Formats: sequence, structure tokens, C-alpha cells
Amino acid sequence: MSAITINLSEERMERLREVASRLGVSPEDLARMSVEALLARPDEKFEEAARHVLEKNAELYRRLA
Repeated sequence: MSAITINLSEERMERLREVASRLGVSPEDLARMSVEALLARPDEKFEEAARHVLEKNAELYRRLA
């Protein structure tokens, strides 16, 4: 298994912790599952899925910004 590092502001990290806590998972697992869900889709659907997730979570991303 490989690892990556993602730099987040304190506000974004706190929001990630809140969402993860509400879902009963660790922040790391929430981030990993989100990436895996996007990458698991067929290649031709990846961009469509990414756009959908970004639009669906626009408010969350604004809060995390």
C-alpha cells in the first residue's frame, strides 16, 4: 500500500474530522474511501463522477476552503 500526504488548513481538517465522526470513521479512512470511490468508477465515467461529487459537495468545499 502506498501513502500520500495532503496539506489541509486547520479549518478544513476540523471539518473533515466532523464529517468523519458523524459517519463513524477516521478522517484518514473518509479521505481514502472518497478517493477509492472516485477511482473505482470506469475511466469514461470518472470525470462525470468527479464533477457530480464536486457539485454535490460544493457547500462543503466552500466551508472547508
